[in-house]
Amino acid sequence: MNYQFSSIKHRLSRNIVFNPRKPKSFDIIIGSFAAIILLGTILLCLPISSADGNPTSPINALFTATSATCVTGLIVFDTASHWSVFGQAVILIMIQIGGMGVVTLAVTLMIIRGKKIGLASRNTVSVAFGAERPGGIIAMTKKVVRAIFIFELIGAVLLSTVFVPKMGLVSGLWASVFHSISAFCNAGFDIMGKGSPFSSLTAYVDNPLVNVVICLLIVIGGIGFFTWSDVHQYGFHFRKYHLQSKVILVMTAVLIVIPTLIFFFADYADMPLKTRFLASIFQAITPRTAGFNTVDLNAITPISREIIIILMMIGGAPGSTAGGMKVTTVCILIVTACSPFQKRGGPHCFKRRLADTVVKQAVTLLILYVFLLIVGSMIISAVDGLPITKCIFETASAIGTVGLSLGITAQLSTLSKLILIGCMFIGRVGGLTLIYAALLGDTHNHNAKYPVGHIAVG
Repeated sequence: MNYQFSSIKHRLSRNIVFNPRKPKSFDIIIGSFAAIILLGTILLCLPISSADGNPTSPINALFTATSATCVTGLIVFDTASHWSVFGQAVILIMIQIGGMGVVTLAVTLMIIRGKKIGLASRNTVSVAFGAERPGGIIAMTKKVVRAIFIFELIGAVLLSTVFVPKMGLVSGLWASVFHSISAFCNAGFDIMGKGSPFSSLTAYVDNPLVNVVICLLIVIGGIGFFTWSDVHQYGFHFRKYHLQSKVILVMTAVLIVIPTLIFFFADYADMPLKTRFLASIFQAITPRTAGFNTVDLNAITPISREIIIILMMIGGAPGSTAGGMKVTTVCILIVTACSPFQKRGGPHCFKRRLADTVVKQAVTLLILYVFLLIVGSMIISAVDGLPITKCIFETASAIGTVGLSLGITAQLSTLSKLILIGCMFIGRVGGLTLIYAALLGDTHNHNAKYPVGHIAVG
């Protein structure tokens, strides 16, 4: 008996102490984002990063670094007036890395150096892209990186035709590059606040070129890399697209058209017709999840403000530069809610049946994000004594990695900032990613099932 006990004790100690769990794809994604945020925080604390040469406090540097890396756009300081060119460059690099993904950047550098990409790295990239399988993922990575810089370059060139004549060559080019990358990565950071801090793009509400370019960059960056692949491969043959791409494109179109119509008829009645349309479509696109604004959000109607909160929570597509619950999650929830009224034996979409695991994941994400929204906004309201409606807006903006604000970010306490930092991080890396990394890494499948129980619903 003593021998058996010693043997069991030896095996347990060996498994627990000497065989730690190997990092999974989810662990790598979380760790890489955390590392970039930490490095960015250190750089932004340096005196060279601020315009006045004074060091920035660690909490504000951490908040800005998290917002940039998680491509959110919430800011405690006006980016143009507080940060130096060096500080702005650090923020822009973090936006670029956060938008394309740290894993994507690492694999790209390995490709450039001619290193062999192992199966573990391929799996991690496929998870980051939202792809079904790692097959062909390296070729896809090359196309994605190439496309990212092409779109951003085209956006910068088009924006320069407006910014250079107004700001001069150097400042105009810098503004063009900065806003093109920020828009494509769905970040929402701007450097337009030198004359009017926190003004975002309100000076260009009636400029068609700026509105169209920024909107297109946001949408293209927000539909996801996997969808790009389908569009590139199949062109206008929509029927050949994967189910995920079909859902993303349809939901994106619906979530642009309907809010645009609501904003057009609910707000901006004092604007000329062209400006009213531009303002409506811009405010319909930017909450998922870019964070730019061309109108004063404090002046819009309560209905429009509630719609923006919903759009911020929804976000963009999986494997994209956007955050939020994702449009695919919302689609799954909708078709699942409609399934009891149909006779097809379960939720289905585009003549495809949805797996039970996917439905469970969608419900889990909804509960997680709503929980974070309610608890986070209540704590911020209680700690800082702010109206709950503004706190809900701010928290939804953080969770959805949007960056829109009603102007309360700069006056928040340290605790409230830490809450928003956590929300931004969860919103960017994904709720399910954190759950899998924290809870499911060492679980095993069990064949045993509990007896079925009955609970009345409704």
